Amino acid sequence: MAPERVLIIEDEADVRTALRVLFRRAGIEVLEAGSGRDGLRLFHDRRPELVVLDIGLPDMDGWMVLERIRDLSDVPVLMLTARGLETEKVRGLQSGADDYVTKPFSNAELVARVQALLRRSTAARPDTADTYDDGRLFVDLAGRVVRVGGEEVTVTSLEFRLLATLVRHAGNVLSPEQLLEHAWNDPDGIGPDRVKFAVGRLRRKLGWDDPSTSPIQAVRGLGYRYRRAG
Repeated sequence: MAPERVLIIEDEADVRTALRVLFRRAGIEVLEAGSGRDGLRLFHDRRPELVVLDIGLPDMDGWMVLERIRDLSDVPVLMLTARGLETEKVRGLQSGADDYVTKPFSNAELVARVQALLRRSTAARPDTADTYDDGRLFVDLAGRVVRVGGEEVTVTSLEFRLLATLVRHAGNVLSPEQLLEHAWNDPDGIGPDRVKFAVGRLRRKLGWDDPSTSPIQAVRGLGYRYRRAG
């Protein structure tokens, strides 16, 4: 089995070197970029399993790089930065980052966080060969195909896992904590906000923008559920 591949987007060469040595010792393949644009090119070309992303990049900042990555993929992104303010951390997590580590950092903790993100990403993939179809929504849980009204809709892997979790429990309310457990990592406890933003993006993708009529319903104070058609 090929080693998992991590892309480091960091403008400080000494930090990149330290991370390269650290990750390779843990058996992880390393890709490196010193700017946001170079990082995005590598991301498109090599498709890493995880991105370690600095915020303070010289050309386009980490927020813009994260936005571009999230437009295409839900690959785990760990923000690595000297900016330790809580508002910055919340911004990162709400923008789609999966973890946020401030410099200076513990080598052992950083490797553990990276490995946890890689494990969670693998474990959260649907592993059942069934389908869901209520006439309005069709989901092939093995083939990762989504159709609304007969038209195929392209969703990211995270959006698919979120939708798959909801339809597997159709009619039942799932708390934000339950959705986080099934869909993605929540290392800093910013769960409710992350679920809210992800549900909003999924609704828009499926053409269900209006929360009052969307089959993906928010149940005040409890969580979310998918309402079957008919």
